[in-house]
Amino acid sequence: MTVESVEVERPDRWDHPLSTTMSREDVAWLMRQSPFSLMNGERFARNTPLADVLSNDTRLLHLSPGDVIFREGQYGGTAYLVISGTVRIFLTQLLKQEEGSNRTRERSGWLDLLAKTWRGAKRSMAGRPNTRRHNRAKPSAKQQQHAEPTIGYRGEGADTRIFLQDVPRVLAEYATSSVEVGELFGEMAAVTRSPREFTAVAETECLVLEIRWQGLKLLKQDPAFRDLLDERYRSEVLRTHLRETALFRFIPEERLEPIVAATKLESFGNLEWYAEYRKRMNQSPGKRIEAEPMVAEEASYATGLWIIRGGFARLSRRQGAGHRTLSYLGKGQIFGLRELVHNSQHSNSPPLPYQESLRAIGYVDALCIPKQVVCEHILPFIRKADLPSPIESPRYQFGQPVIDAPLDIAEHNVETGLLEFLVDQRLMNGQQTMVIDTERCTRCDDCVRACASTHGGTPVFVREGPQYGPWMFAHACMHCEDPVCMIGCPTGAIHRDHDSGLVQINSQTCIGCKTCAESCPYSNIRMVVANDERGRAKVDQTNGLPILQASKCDLCKGSNSKPACQSACPHDALVRVDLSNFGQLTQWLERKAS
Repeated sequence: MTVESVEVERPDRWDHPLSTTMSREDVAWLMRQSPFSLMNGERFARNTPLADVLSNDTRLLHLSPGDVIFREGQYGGTAYLVISGTVRIFLTQLLKQEEGSNRTRERSGWLDLLAKTWRGAKRSMAGRPNTRRHNRAKPSAKQQQHAEPTIGYRGEGADTRIFLQDVPRVLAEYATSSVEVGELFGEMAAVTRSPREFTAVAETECLVLEIRWQGLKLLKQDPAFRDLLDERYRSEVLRTHLRETALFRFIPEERLEPIVAATKLESFGNLEWYAEYRKRMNQSPGKRIEAEPMVAEEASYATGLWIIRGGFARLSRRQGAGHRTLSYLGKGQIFGLRELVHNSQHSNSPPLPYQESLRAIGYVDALCIPKQVVCEHILPFIRKADLPSPIESPRYQFGQPVIDAPLDIAEHNVETGLLEFLVDQRLMNGQQTMVIDTERCTRCDDCVRACASTHGGTPVFVREGPQYGPWMFAHACMHCEDPVCMIGCPTGAIHRDHDSGLVQINSQTCIGCKTCAESCPYSNIRMVVANDERGRAKVDQTNGLPILQASKCDLCKGSNSKPACQSACPHDALVRVDLSNFGQLTQWLERKAS
């Protein structure tokens, strides 16, 4: 049967600008404002000049007092630069999430228990404001008991905006920070593809430039803009990041200054780590581990406290000729505290070195606080209940033979082989990983047919994938905690849903460049022929070749039930699980064994 086709113009990078109202006059005016007036246009490629970046990847927002720019818990792919006026960042939760936001689908059958125990609270990941003026360092108990603010709505349709009523009262009751002219905020959440952790509201009449993260990446080519980001982080955001780490809850404000000044910002590996990962997939686990960038090595001097800011790190130790994976650390988790506490408490004895190694699994963004600063400004203010368990039998001591003592760094029931499998395959990145119990699966393919029926005749997953024991981790989009598929998308077609966090593809803005498919480390995105609204295959009018489009599992968005593949399985052999939360994995294994 001949497939009907239609000739169309091949989609282009900027066919769908962030704003259709950005005029040439607006762009020319922006080019005269700081920091754009300080930027060197020659640093930009010919096909992405600065003027085109501003024209297509930004939009001007005219805000009234009380307008909510974004809410805590939302995902967003844009950053904001204040052109005029003042924006307030709320340091405590201001607006409750709408009912149904980040809702996890219900499950049934014997897998209900498995799914519920694997479903964990997502680790805290978001950019923090670049701020200078704090009206309060900490909210008081009274402030935390304030009444919910009253909200209203302005505009219509897609232009509807939530606003706060009685702004002066709300600002008086909540802990906030000010963001003023020339300051950037929200960029960390945009770049790291993570949820917002604060609510931003216009305090006065404001003009704010919203910048799509694709444009943000291009703007960072210029040192003037890059310096703006770095200076803001060092002067303001770092303080907020540290303050929100549990370890720093009771540190006095005056002690935070020397901590901020001494903290080092370190990166290991490549943000676009998927290419190197694919190259090493066929190597032995030992070789892959040895190739991972070393953050801190076991048996070396414990020189500082490490805080993971982004990415994943492998906690391991030498065992025989290889390495044993003990755990993996993600956003907000720390390394080195046990050794520093021990050395501080046993100052009359030789110091202990790091007892384990920390390696970047592809890419890690981390903070390092020198040991002297930790001992002087942090340890005296950590509650005893928050201290790590003591090192009773150190494996490493300077000048002493290695002692292979029992592990005491964590109590968990995760089989070492399974843990290493998850880390080596990078599956701990998945928040909605399709897992198939091959002992229950009869290969009837009802799941595949149901998926195809739901998605226009073409299934968006493959019932194949890496396997450990009876568990197959199928090639279906995992809606990753760190979705690297989004990094290179030139149009933002692949993005996170603002509320649910699901990774989605906008078929209207996808230009078929294959970047996301080639970037996905798990081969979970496929290129298919694009169809028009009548189901006709689109072909390039210049050469007659099919126009492709990225396709992947969307978790049956819009459905009020669980995904079609799972609903169709007659044997309860298929489930979606969150592998990004190590604690949830432990709980599931404990229940499975009982």
